[in-house]
Amino acid sequence: MSTGKKGLGRGFDVLIPQDVDTTILFDDHEKVQKLSVNSLIPNPDQPRTTFDEEALKQLAESIKQYGVLQPLIVTPHGKGTYAIVAGERRWRAAQLAGEKKVPAIVRTTKELERLEIALVENVQRVDLSPLEQALSIERLHQQFSMTYEAIAKRLGKASSTVNNIVRLLQLPKEAQKALTEGRIFEGHARAILSLKDNPEKQQELLNNILRYGWSVRQAEQFVVSYREGFKESKAARERMRTETPETKQLSKRLGGMPVHIRRMAKGGKLEIRFKSDEELEQIFRSLN
Repeated sequence: MSTGKKGLGRGFDVLIPQDVDTTILFDDHEKVQKLSVNSLIPNPDQPRTTFDEEALKQLAESIKQYGVLQPLIVTPHGKGTYAIVAGERRWRAAQLAGEKKVPAIVRTTKELERLEIALVENVQRVDLSPLEQALSIERLHQQFSMTYEAIAKRLGKASSTVNNIVRLLQLPKEAQKALTEGRIFEGHARAILSLKDNPEKQQELLNNILRYGWSVRQAEQFVVSYREGFKESKAARERMRTETPETKQLSKRLGGMPVHIRRMAKGGKLEIRFKSDEELEQIFRSLN
């Protein structure tokens, strides 16, 4: 696949790491056929109308060397032609590369409708793991050329929710495994994703979550500390402490009420916990 500038709909490499087996996105019974590039026509409902010429050229060079690795999804259009449901960019690049035929999976309109309904219902299942939801959403996006906004409407979810789910496919392999096995939560995963510009820090954060049983809040605090300049692991962990000599001193002054620091993206807050109105009154008296 091209290593150039990427955008929505430019292949699974946009959102799915290269080491993910994308064949799991297709049913076992689907048969890949070789179709003439001249028998294919663009999908009139394709949401993308422009294609990066430089990226197409780079993809064409890759196709010259390795061929079209991922099948197109097409549907019969009459008189020996097929409309492209997903894979128009690969089709255009194959033409540039001088390919005569491309691999494709042929589906009828009814099959596409049934599969789309099944996928939507699948995503809505409560027993699916976050990664399974992400794969189903990505399949809707790739095989039906549906935008994430359109998928969100079909699912009755906010666009931001759908985008956050799909982003889980960018997690490092080990983090994906931990999420699938329930050793980390989705909130942990999002914190790890926010460090995608530094794979070493991603791994360090994952290790800390697994080793010390960090909460989602602690994972987020680690990210905040790192972004504020505490690059060394020891310094970042030290800054994550919710209790300090100062909070303990204040707690003592308040008659033993728990006092904690909660750091946020900007600044933070000081928490004083109380169990009753009487304890709240005691806090007021102590502060006054």
